[in-house]
Amino acid sequence: MMKDNQQTEIVLITGASSGIGQATARLLAQKGYKVYGTSRNAMNGHSEPFEFLVMDVKNVQSIQLAVDQLLEKEGRIDILINNAGVGITGPVEETPLDAMRDTFETNFYGPLAVIQAVLPAMRQQQNGLIINVTSIAGAMGLPFRAAYSATKSALDIISEGLRMEIAQQGIQLCTLAPGDVATNIAASRYHAPLVKGSPYEMSYGATLHQMNEGVNAGVAPAVIAQKIVDIIQQKAPKVHYYAGAFMERLSLVLKRFLPDKMFEQLLKNHYKL
Repeated sequence: MMKDNQQTEIVLITGASSGIGQATARLLAQKGYKVYGTSRNAMNGHSEPFEFLVMDVKNVQSIQLAVDQLLEKEGRIDILINNAGVGITGPVEETPLDAMRDTFETNFYGPLAVIQAVLPAMRQQQNGLIINVTSIAGAMGLPFRAAYSATKSALDIISEGLRMEIAQQGIQLCTLAPGDVATNIAASRYHAPLVKGSPYEMSYGATLHQMNEGVNAGVAPAVIAQKIVDIIQQKAPKVHYYAGAFMERLSLVLKRFLPDKMFEQLLKNHYKL
């Protein structure tokens, strides 16, 4: 993104009370950006080096109110980082449709609603950068995480089209897809229950344990935060960025070049299916 050294850039980060959002907000604040993070709950008495706005990305009125408050205080929004998201696990057959819809509301429709709220201000400025945080899991359908993969894949694809729509308005957009990150997403994600006697009881149970271990062993949120800072400092961001462990990034290459069934077999071997 083109920088104006005479003006402090205003950053809005959704989901900044923990994990990637919190680490990114802290790092950007340290580097001199004016940062506003969002949380569903009021963060009174917090000791963070950035300000909080109350926002529920599933509520359009909440989003518009937070954006209006920010614009009233600062007059502009230079950078939007759509980070808020939730996890979901379970066999597709046994995962309630309402749970999957709710995940789409947060991971897909939520970022779009925030984008719709900030685009008029960015267009008036004729300048802005939007970073949508997706996931390496969105590049492939993962067993027992298929609904989560679908939400992130959908955000990835709509970002490609949106990027072209807004380019002539001086607004840049890209995605960043992390792999496993050591955050509390495993504890807060929706888990379809393990059903006694289900045809998925053994395979889902084993995979769920493996997924949780993967998150615990993931890269630190600070690593992703630094990647976001690097993207912001690019004059012309690429369409997609990826960050994660070597094997996670390698999976993207294998997915692209291997025959579908061969790649599928690699995943089945990994998850012992």
